[in-house]
Amino acid sequence: MTIIYPDDFKGQRVYSQALINSARNLIPVLRERTQETEKNRCLPEETRQDLRRSGVARLLQPASFGGAEGSLEHLADILIPVASGCPSTSWCLAQYLFHNYMIAHWPLEAQKEVWEDPMNLVSGILVPRLGKARQVEGGYELTGQWPFVSGVEPSDWCILSGMVEQDAAPDEERYFLVRKSSLTILDTWDPIGLHGSGSHDVKVESLFVPEHLTLSIQSMKGGDFPAKSINRGAVYRPPLLMISGILPAACLIGMTEAMFENFLLQSRDRKSLRTSEDTVGFPTHQMRVGEVSASLQAAEMLLRADCREIMELAAADCTFSAIERSNYRSNSAYAGQLARRASEAVWDLIGARGAYATNMIASYYRDIAVASRHTAINWEVNATEHGRARLRLPLTNPSL
Repeated sequence: MTIIYPDDFKGQRVYSQALINSARNLIPVLRERTQETEKNRCLPEETRQDLRRSGVARLLQPASFGGAEGSLEHLADILIPVASGCPSTSWCLAQYLFHNYMIAHWPLEAQKEVWEDPMNLVSGILVPRLGKARQVEGGYELTGQWPFVSGVEPSDWCILSGMVEQDAAPDEERYFLVRKSSLTILDTWDPIGLHGSGSHDVKVESLFVPEHLTLSIQSMKGGDFPAKSINRGAVYRPPLLMISGILPAACLIGMTEAMFENFLLQSRDRKSLRTSEDTVGFPTHQMRVGEVSASLQAAEMLLRADCREIMELAAADCTFSAIERSNYRSNSAYAGQLARRASEAVWDLIGARGAYATNMIASYYRDIAVASRHTAINWEVNATEHGRARLRLPLTNPSL
């Protein structure tokens, strides 16, 4: 597989399309490795190397460090089809894509260190209250244990989060870039779905992190950040966690679309066990199929429309209001809801045949059940936050 660098192409758009094509070309081999991926509860080494060499994780990486500086909508172009090939791989890839995007906001010294090899994969976990840090000479000392660090074993670096204790002010939410080799990975991932994502716990104890490898939450909310004068593309201007729901929602849509297509294939020759009639002839069956199709199209259209709108506002250097920040996060959660409800409809349509663990529909259903629990697409949490903003109440999510 050829390593892709932006200098090989005329313009970032062509480079981004090359990465999209590379991701789609991986789908057949990812499908072949599905059982191995699930059995190992981790991406196979071959998949890790494919992700590195193809460059797909570099979609939002700065061009100066071998990235494409692509558009947010390209996330959907990559993650939706990859999820149809292997849900666990798409879930890990979503982490690698987003964390590369985050690093573009770090000081230049940090970017040089992480992307000394531009193919490096970066995992992470953004739950700050599970980590405690204190400022020391030259940086910070970090201690904590974090769950759900998807794709950590194949990664090269990891972003951890923690609260910095301060005597004269409230604790500060801060993010820390650490080498994977500095982590203790605990074998905790024994799920009902997304087995291959390897979302284990990680632990550090009194780990020193240099100042340049840390970033305050304020630098992630849009506007000023250490690398603003270097990475000036519009894609780097929106608040980071405002757009974080786009990635898991895209994965969820891709998984449900694959589940739906698998169901349609099975339906061609399916007969009622009681009457021997073709089930495709049942009007209720046809109506539910139409509803699933409409739900998936609506979810993808909403996600893509938001991506385009965010990019347009960012290009115009607009400031995102509390209503806008909570709205885009809520919309991602709603797109995920539409996909999840569509998967429930497919699960009902397949009937008792879905009880077999060997049925691909059951496998997708388990993966979707786990993926839909991600906090960035938790409907109750994100809809409530947007409802508060629409009612002119202050946001409660400090990351937005």
